[in-house]
Amino acid sequence: MNPVLVESLRGRIVESRHRGAAAIVDALGRTVWVAGDGDAVVFPRSAVKPLQALPLAASGAADRLGLDHAEVAVACGSHGGAQEHVATVGSLLVKAGCDASALECGAHWPLDESAARELAAQGWKPSPLHNNCSGKHAGFLAITRCRGLDPTGYVRPEHTAMREVTSALGTVLGVRIDDAPRGTDGCGIPAFAVPLTALAGGFARLGTGLGLPADLAAAAARIQAAVATAPRMIAGEGRFDTDIAACGGVLAKSGAEGVACAMVPALGLGVAVKIDDGAGRAAQVVMATLLARLGNATVSGDAVRAVCERYGRPVLKNWNGLEVGALRPSNGGPWPDAMTG
Repeated sequence: MNPVLVESLRGRIVESRHRGAAAIVDALGRTVWVAGDGDAVVFPRSAVKPLQALPLAASGAADRLGLDHAEVAVACGSHGGAQEHVATVGSLLVKAGCDASALECGAHWPLDESAARELAAQGWKPSPLHNNCSGKHAGFLAITRCRGLDPTGYVRPEHTAMREVTSALGTVLGVRIDDAPRGTDGCGIPAFAVPLTALAGGFARLGTGLGLPADLAAAAARIQAAVATAPRMIAGEGRFDTDIAACGGVLAKSGAEGVACAMVPALGLGVAVKIDDGAGRAAQVVMATLLARLGNATVSGDAVRAVCERYGRPVLKNWNGLEVGALRPSNGGPWPDAMTG
């Protein structure tokens, strides 16, 4: 059984507990630290969007279309559907010679509550542009157009563009992706289940380029620069992934069902977290706790620690705004010592 990693307090009493597993791995695939079952096979969901965006740069599509940092970053993100996100995805689509009708991700209300309320107040319904995955899908469409392919059905496993994305994913994670258990993600593309340690190792390679073919290593550097320059595109205002990216030198990406991944290039390490009950709030606490310990080795260590302190012990409030509890990393949990590089 995996250990308790996060506790939820009501007052001073532990009201609930979240079990899970976490791993820190280097670019050579060596496990530096692990808690729980690091070999557990999990669906990374949206946490691997930065890896799925690699072919956008590696194929030459980003250069040929003249994509800027924001347009590359939004292809890596789970954006909030705010006006800036919708505009950036729309710009990417225009450069690819497409419009929103080509997106096959479906529509949902913006994740950003204020954006959703504004949309509803205007009497509008969400379009595929508001889907948090629309940037990723716009990136896929850019690949198809630059390859001269029919974009119809680009989400299907057999489509040439999706095979290119899947191949890059397997290369970076160091797994035989064709042999991995497969499902369908919420946005319609194939989802592959991989060991947690492979996820962490993949993010270490994303951060360092070590062990990657030259085109993917260059694409990884392009993605790092894009997200660092336009961090709001990776998530949105008031969200952990954006605030971490804004520090510089670290990239974190969360996914559905309690998954979170991160890279710390200064240490050559990757981090992966999976919460057993799928609680995203717990995955964020664990990731913040681990990055606080790794942040000492980054040029932005103080900024990283400040963000992690805020997200690693979030206060819980009721509907009247009264503080009623908090989340915290488990007392006496299996946490690593601070790493100073």
